[in-house]
Amino acid sequence: MAHRKVIILGSTGSIGTQAIDVVGHAALADGSPRFSVTALSAGGGNLDLLARQAVTLQVLAVGTASNDAGALRSLIDSHAAAAGLAGFAPEILAGPDASTVIAAWGAGTADAADVVLNGITGSIGLAPTLAALGTTAILALANKESLIVGGALVKAAASPGQLVPVDSEHSALAQALRSGTAAEVDKLIVTASGGPFRGRSREELADVTPAQALKHPTWDMGLMVTTNSATLVNKGLEVIEAHLLFDVPLDRIDAVVHPQSVVHSMVQFTDGSTIAQASPPDMRLPIALGLGWPERVPGASAPCDWSKGTTWTFEPLDNEAFPAVELAKEAARRGSTCPAVYNAANEEAVHAFHAGRIGFLDIVDTIAQVLSEHTPASQLTLQAVLDAETWARARTSELLAARG
Repeated sequence: MAHRKVIILGSTGSIGTQAIDVVGHAALADGSPRFSVTALSAGGGNLDLLARQAVTLQVLAVGTASNDAGALRSLIDSHAAAAGLAGFAPEILAGPDASTVIAAWGAGTADAADVVLNGITGSIGLAPTLAALGTTAILALANKESLIVGGALVKAAASPGQLVPVDSEHSALAQALRSGTAAEVDKLIVTASGGPFRGRSREELADVTPAQALKHPTWDMGLMVTTNSATLVNKGLEVIEAHLLFDVPLDRIDAVVHPQSVVHSMVQFTDGSTIAQASPPDMRLPIALGLGWPERVPGASAPCDWSKGTTWTFEPLDNEAFPAVELAKEAARRGSTCPAVYNAANEEAVHAFHAGRIGFLDIVDTIAQVLSEHTPASQLTLQAVLDAETWARARTSELLAARG
C-alpha cells in the first residue's frame, strides 16, 4: 500500500480524534508514515483542540462551522509558536459551508486527498458527503445520517468502490461479505449492545432520565449517538444504512442484541453458514480499515484474547419496548424523504428530552407521529431533503410544545 493523504471532517469529535490517533501510529513497511492529514474541519465547539490538531498535523487547510475565523487563526498562531513553527499559516475557512469546501480540498491538484473521512454527526454531513463523492477520493463514511437521508442521491454520486463504511457494524458486514458472492447472501445480521436499558419493559422506560440514557455500557460517544443507542434509533438508522450500502432487502436484515459488543455484525449465507467479525469494542479498527481499504492497517487495535475464557450471548430485539428499528424499516420502505424525516424528528426530540421537556418514550412516539403525517417528495433531490427536514423539525417542535 502506498502513502495516503487524508482529510478528516469532524476532527474534534470521537471519530475524528480516534482517526488522528490511528494516523499517528500507522506506518508503512519501511517505517515511513502510512497516512498524512492535509485538511481538517470541525463544528467549532472546541476551537482550541482544532487549532492544536492543525498545528500538530501541519495541515494545509482547516475549517470551522462557526464564524470565528479570527479566533481560530489566533489559536493556531499561539500553538504554532509554542511548537516552534512560527509562520505556520494554513488556509482557514469559517461558516456553515466550511466542511463542504474542506471535503473537496485540493481536488484536481497535487494536494488532492486519497481518503476523506466524514466523522460529522447528523444530517448536516450530507453536503460534505456529496462534495467528497464529487472527487476521486475514497469516502470513509462514519456519518451514517448523510447516506440515510440522501439515499439514492448519495448512491448515484458514488463511483464503484468509492464509499467505504466506518460504522463498526457496517465495517463488520463489509468484511464478512468478502466470504461469498452477492447471490450467496441470505441475511445481514446487525448486532446491538442493547444500550443502558436492555431488558426493560416499555413501562419501565417511562421515567428514565437523560443522565441514565447517557450511561452506555460499551461505547464512549457524544450526546446524540449515545441517546440514539438507548432508544435503538441508532440501530434503526444502521439497518437503513446496511440496506443502502449492500443492496440487501429490508426483510433480509435483522437486528439482534449482543451485550458484549465483540461480534460487530454477521452475514448469513444461503448454505446455512454465518460469518461473524469479532474484535474488542474499539472504533480505531473500523476507522483504520476505512482509511486503508481494502488493506488492513497492522496494529490498529488489540485483538481478542483467546487464552481467556469468555461468553458471548445473543438475544432477540424487544420491538414492543424498542420500536425504533421497525419504524426505521417502515421509513425506508416508504423511501424518498421519509428517512430524512425519521432522522430530523429524532434529532429534535432528543434535544427536547435532554432539555427536560419530554420523557424518554416520547422520542420514538413523536418520530412515529411525524412520520405518519409526512407526504414523501415525488422526486428525491437535495432541496427536497432539506425541505423535508425543515418541515419535520418544525412539526416535531409543534407536537412537543403541545405535549409540554
